[in-house]
Amino acid sequence: GQAQPGQAPAGQGPYGQAPYGQPPGQAPTAQPPPGQTPYGLAPGAPGAWVRPAGTSPSVWRAAFLSMLITVCAIATIGMVGFLGWRLGPMPLAVGLIFAILPVPVLIACFLWLDRYEPAPTWILAVSFLWGAGVATAGALWVNRTFGDVFAAAGKSEGLVAVLVAPVIEEALKAAFPLLLFAFYRKAFTGIIDGVVYCGLSATGFAMVENILYVGGYGFVEGAQWGPNTGVLIALTTFIVRVPLTGFAHPLFTAMVGLGLGYAARSPRRAVRVLAPLVGLLAAMTLHGSWNLMAMLAASVDVYYILYGYVAVFVPIFFGMLGFVLWVRSWEGRLAERVLPVYTAAGWFSPPEVVALGTLGRRLSARAWARRVAGDAGHRAMKSYQYAATRLALLRDGLDRGLYWNRADFEAALAEERRLLDEIDRYRRVFTGRDPLTPRAWWSAGTYHIQFPDGQVRAVAQPSLPVVPVPVPASWGATPSPGQPGAAVS
Repeated sequence: GQAQPGQAPAGQGPYGQAPYGQPPGQAPTAQPPPGQTPYGLAPGAPGAWVRPAGTSPSVWRAAFLSMLITVCAIATIGMVGFLGWRLGPMPLAVGLIFAILPVPVLIACFLWLDRYEPAPTWILAVSFLWGAGVATAGALWVNRTFGDVFAAAGKSEGLVAVLVAPVIEEALKAAFPLLLFAFYRKAFTGIIDGVVYCGLSATGFAMVENILYVGGYGFVEGAQWGPNTGVLIALTTFIVRVPLTGFAHPLFTAMVGLGLGYAARSPRRAVRVLAPLVGLLAAMTLHGSWNLMAMLAASVDVYYILYGYVAVFVPIFFGMLGFVLWVRSWEGRLAERVLPVYTAAGWFSPPEVVALGTLGRRLSARAWARRVAGDAGHRAMKSYQYAATRLALLRDGLDRGLYWNRADFEAALAEERRLLDEIDRYRRVFTGRDPLTPRAWWSAGTYHIQFPDGQVRAVAQPSLPVVPVPVPASWGATPSPGQPGAAVS
């Protein structure tokens, strides 16, 4: 019989051929067995979405993650409470309102960057809370300690802003992403992951810092002349720190993210060690230069900050933004570049690979899956796309030589097979259910399409893979979803 997904003979893919790296199996005949699609789905079978076995986290892992999130949340609440105790209820309320305003927008931007291969929610949550609670608490303690030391030595406290704050703040903001890279390497699949983790940590840090600056240095200073003046100065401080310079903290810490992301895709041990350190040094240098620019503007001439802002930091920000968007597009098209090797082995048809190439195509595929298979099809398509992206990243890592250790290499091969089987399970939920497309499947480098006269003919792959092709209902009897003759997508 023909190899079928989920129940194929060992070493065979859903199209009856071998997976990549294994001996070829028996290619399917032009006509699949009666009552089945080339993917092995009985057309009348239920389309319920099934979670792959073995994906539920262990009790120990769930407990550890809960404890980690709880500790970071308590640190954040403690930090906000400490500022409220030092500033008072009204300054805290004003600072908190202004500080929270930009946070949803920034978080949405980072989540949008990470849409191709979304990171686990717990990593995103801990990254933000780490920056807001742990990093701010540590930085506040160190900065105040060195401020007292410099004051006792008769030195200017401005030295703290230039020499101490950039080092400790960037080190603490990047500490959690660095720990992730050291102990949970698979959390990083490229530069976008590094930028997202570090950017969220910096966003949390900036939020708490803005409470201090807007509520303390803004409202408290202005409230000496009345609450209205306090609110006005707080608003002015907010405009300077958020719309005009709110990119500063995420920009600085994103340099570490670039280093971590680059290191994650390099097979060289020296690069995996040096790239994050270079990124951290770049973050500290930019942060120190920013603070020096502000200090010179306050003590020497305001033109220092105007020149540095317009001529240096704004171009760096837009350059970084353009680079990250380019990397996102490049990583998004990784599936188109890597997965064709599985097409040759019979695990994907060409349109499936093309449909993974851009976010617009993925959204269209989800809409189609919802139309032909309901909410279960939509969920299965999302999971299918996620698993296919993971497979592309895994294959790219194998091609790059990232798994040089034998144990890691064998684990990667096992993961490859697991993902292939998982992709096929998801695919079975929505294939063969569109009544407006002819029955078609991919085999031996050609399409096999059932024409309106009932004959199955081999059709060469076109230059633009657009199969399945919609057909009008007047072409004979149109099969209803779930009946023999329903289309394969």
